[in-house]
Amino acid sequence: MKKLLKSLLWLIIVLILAFVFFVGYISINDYSPDSETLVFKNDNQTTSTLSDSMELSFLSWNLGYCGLNKEMDFFYSGGTKVYPESKVVFKNIQGVKDEIKKMPKVDFMLFQEVDKSSTRSYFTNQADTLCNMFKDYHADFGTNYLVPYVPIPIFKPMGAVNSGLLTLGKYVPQQSVRHSYIGNFAWPKSLFMLDRCFLVNRYNLNNGKYLLIINTHNSAYDDGGLRIAQMKQIKKFVTKEYDKGNYIIVGGDWNQCAPDFKPDFDKDIMDNNSRLDISSDLMPKGWTWFYDNKQPTNRRDSTSYTVGETLTTVIDFFLLSPNVKGLEIHNISNGFKYSDHQPLLAKVQLKPEN
Repeated sequence: MKKLLKSLLWLIIVLILAFVFFVGYISINDYSPDSETLVFKNDNQTTSTLSDSMELSFLSWNLGYCGLNKEMDFFYSGGTKVYPESKVVFKNIQGVKDEIKKMPKVDFMLFQEVDKSSTRSYFTNQADTLCNMFKDYHADFGTNYLVPYVPIPIFKPMGAVNSGLLTLGKYVPQQSVRHSYIGNFAWPKSLFMLDRCFLVNRYNLNNGKYLLIINTHNSAYDDGGLRIAQMKQIKKFVTKEYDKGNYIIVGGDWNQCAPDFKPDFDKDIMDNNSRLDISSDLMPKGWTWFYDNKQPTNRRDSTSYTVGETLTTVIDFFLLSPNVKGLEIHNISNGFKYSDHQPLLAKVQLKPEN
């Protein structure tokens, strides 16, 4: 009996030491980016100069790391699964490529949840895959999820994650800067969660001002407090830039609805259970929340997707400064085949100074 107790005691000690070592290792290797990180700076005098009256087209799509196809649910959203079999991930990657090929060619593509080397997507480099599809486009990547090992769920851990935002554009920016969103979950949970950011590409205009294309992916799985703080942060940033005379276009996955959003879905059901709307008085007069309310862009991951039964919402859209006019925007309905998000296409026009 004494030997058994002694063995159990040693086992407990070993497990505690292993846990302490693991948390210490993750803490030491924690991805802690600066508030601003220069991703790209054009030193070769090849920066594009855009017209201050031109039309611009966009594709925005959260790819869900090509692991959250319509049959998947996700443990963190109330489901039971972590990631699918490798053949499903490869099929999703090919499906994403095929979908993009069917779309009209656009000036800018804003992608979120693009894996570079993650266990959950079998270490496929999805950023390289997209860049190789559009070799004539300039590419910038902003890391927002870099963890050596996520240990949950216990029986099938998520493992290593290396993922982020990818902006592809026909034009070469003056620079691209990753801006860290303020706030995060409490330690030690913060060690294993995303380090949220927005990626700012700055382009020269022929009137001496700048066009800012911003790719954003705001927080989820919080009580709303992080998202509210992030919205105040991005408001401060974009209004300061607009006051300088610059043109601002922000797109991506906001993980919340536009102010006073009213869905007009034909077949899908709006998720009002966990809905969070951006405050209607957040932005000054003249700023435009540019979205399509006819088709959802996101489904809830607590179950697999079934049209007319699964809760859906629109959390992917654009914010336009007063000197940018929204022309067309369409959410593309593909039945959430390859991601828990559906893509959207948009056209805008810059308004020349008087």
